Amino acid sequence: MKKSIIGFLTIVLILSSLTAVFADNGNGKGKGKGKHKKFELGVEVLLKDHKNLIEGKRVGLITNPTGVDQDLNSIVDILHNDPDVELTALYGPEHGVRGSAQAGEYVEYYIDEETGLPVYSLYGQTRKPTPEMLENIDVLLFDIQDVGTRFYTYIYTMAYAMEAAAENDIPFIVLDRPNPQSGTKVEGPVLDPDFASFVGMYPIPLRHGMTVGELAKLFNSEFDIGADLTVVEMNGWKRKMYYDDTQLQFVMPSPNMPTLDTALVYPGAALIEGTNVSEGRGTTRPFELIGAPFINSTDLASELNALHLPGVTFRAASFTPAFSKHSGTLSHGIQIHITHRNAFHPVETGLHIVKTIHDMYPRDFEFRAENSAGVSFFDNLIGNGWIREGIEEGRSVDSMKEQWQDELKEFKKIRNDYLLY
Repeated sequence: MKKSIIGFLTIVLILSSLTAVFADNGNGKGKGKGKHKKFELGVEVLLKDHKNLIEGKRVGLITNPTGVDQDLNSIVDILHNDPDVELTALYGPEHGVRGSAQAGEYVEYYIDEETGLPVYSLYGQTRKPTPEMLENIDVLLFDIQDVGTRFYTYIYTMAYAMEAAAENDIPFIVLDRPNPQSGTKVEGPVLDPDFASFVGMYPIPLRHGMTVGELAKLFNSEFDIGADLTVVEMNGWKRKMYYDDTQLQFVMPSPNMPTLDTALVYPGAALIEGTNVSEGRGTTRPFELIGAPFINSTDLASELNALHLPGVTFRAASFTPAFSKHSGTLSHGIQIHITHRNAFHPVETGLHIVKTIHDMYPRDFEFRAENSAGVSFFDNLIGNGWIREGIEEGRSVDSMKEQWQDELKEFKKIRNDYLLY
């Protein structure tokens, strides 16, 4: 009798295991081959289904270390070694094709050691490809991972390149990639065109909830670029997906964007860059660590936690940046810990952090200096001048949030026309 029961239980366990395996492969949540086949990046769809777009053509490629397939093979190497494709030139955004330059560092023209191809910098003396840079190509290809935030510069490298392609009658192809923050979160003020810069060229909100391919379509139509644009869409990506809902490995899009957590706090935490407080550059947790020598960590964490902001908690923390602001100086502040990412509002959180430090340390806290036009770098980041004024005048974050809602609603209506997934 006992043997029969044991045998029966063994069969049940085996059947349960098999059911779990088949279910796992079928719903896209497993680690096996079934999931790998279900999800495909734009670069993979291009090579599998739309290779005719580049076959037999001289290809110029705008990319960086994130331009890889799911097996982490570089698109540079893939195209360079493909006998059907003639890769003739590379173009690098901020941080360069190989990702070796720090934020704000200009990158000059050079020859890529791996391929022998010319590399033209789009973050040097020119941010828009010149006709001379485009002489030897028939099609221009863009494959870079974005992080879903208005002031991340790669999307403006794309826009400038689209303008150059339109002016020189060159087709432009965007290989789409996921928005790491999902495609459903839209938050923050829409940029005032009077505050346009390379950290915000077009009137879109801080957290736009779009893929680079969708943004390319929006830029092309809404802002009259008029490029001969093709977006090679992903297969299997859904709007609700965060980056780790795919099987993709996270490749650093830039030197201070090491993890998905960094990308999730970035739309708000990066506003600290417009102040004299460290945003954690020079630490292993950029944008998650925020502080300055004049801050009391315990007091700041207590004040921020008392706000009961959704989806986030703050831990008192001290750190010494290896470079950037307060380099080599012990700084005190907080670490941002996301507790529920669907409830978390990074822009609102970032403004609360800026306002709280401003209010607690009025003699020490400073916004970055204004330029000759009266614009601070903080204004460029937030996309207007009135929020800085509001913080200085003691306005609540809630009242400022209410003020940007009408333009945000209007953007959402426009955005709907360009969503691909």
